[in-house]
Amino acid sequence: MHPKIKVLIVDDSALVRQALTEILSSDARIEVMAAAPDPFVAAEKIRTCVPDVITLDVEMPRMDGLTFLQKIMSQHPIPVVMCSTLTGAGSESALKALEYGAVDIIVKPKLGTRQFIEESRVSICDTVRAAAMTKGRIRPVHRREISPKLTADVIIEKPSSKAMIQTTEKVVVVGASTGGTEALKLFLEMLPEDAPGTVIVQHMPEHFTAAFARRLDGLCRVSVKEAADNDSVVRGRVLIAPGNHHVLLKRSGARYYTEIKEGPLVSRHRPSVDVLFRSAARYAGKNAVGVIMTGMGDDGARGMKEMFDAGAITLAQDEASCVVYGMPHEAVKLGGVHKIMPLQDIAAEVLRCCC
Repeated sequence: MHPKIKVLIVDDSALVRQALTEILSSDARIEVMAAAPDPFVAAEKIRTCVPDVITLDVEMPRMDGLTFLQKIMSQHPIPVVMCSTLTGAGSESALKALEYGAVDIIVKPKLGTRQFIEESRVSICDTVRAAAMTKGRIRPVHRREISPKLTADVIIEKPSSKAMIQTTEKVVVVGASTGGTEALKLFLEMLPEDAPGTVIVQHMPEHFTAAFARRLDGLCRVSVKEAADNDSVVRGRVLIAPGNHHVLLKRSGARYYTEIKEGPLVSRHRPSVDVLFRSAARYAGKNAVGVIMTGMGDDGARGMKEMFDAGAITLAQDEASCVVYGMPHEAVKLGGVHKIMPLQDIAAEVLRCCC
């Protein structure tokens, strides 16, 4: 038996502290060691017992979450998951926190339908467990299913056995999760302005993906935007799946475009990398290059194997450069990866494959 993951919740809202405590305590692998209304109380609790993971609110009295995060990272690095609202300002601040060293983002829990509450529980618990794995990556986390785990079958049919005839135009599909925001930043900054059209799934809550895309658009030579229904996938453009929606790569004649779909969680995620990769296998075949990056779990592994079988070129980030070597490892184990490589080499390899 592995020791439980000790979590410290820091949020000025008593209702949020209570909701997070109930959600995290529902996972047998997680223990809420304490909850604090502000960073000063949190600091006292850390002196008594160092948690494995901290969930940290962005906006709090006496000291804001970003300032406290910077102090944690400079004095006593601990995996931190930011707990933010869906507001524009909140999402921008949460993305700033990723630059300061936060592992991931979760949305503040709120009342809703039974399905919403269950999906939030799955996402929050998975995110905290993934964060714990970043602390040296010293032990595997064995999954206990707490909800039915659906495959891409619920969104899109499997590709036919006949791979599409190769053309001169290539498209790139990328999947990432924990640690992916900075991995994608490095990858996209290395692409030229005429890079092949690219579609990305980064596990991230709704509304945060738009802010993430704007941030990348200001840093990269390629154009980056949150994907919308019927967006053309063309050279020089990168489309990021909107949070809480699946994205599919579709084709009409010689034109590739995106389709945005609702639907259940697939491989415990929405958007799901498996859904994107399956659509690439089905509609692009040999014209596609697939990349799977850092992240916990196995989302994207089956889809990458389908791409591999359809004749696509498939690449995986190596263990040394991953924050969490979960998704790439699962894809490698399924035999769906042509090449495993360091993050800093992936962009050049993608461009070489698309020549």
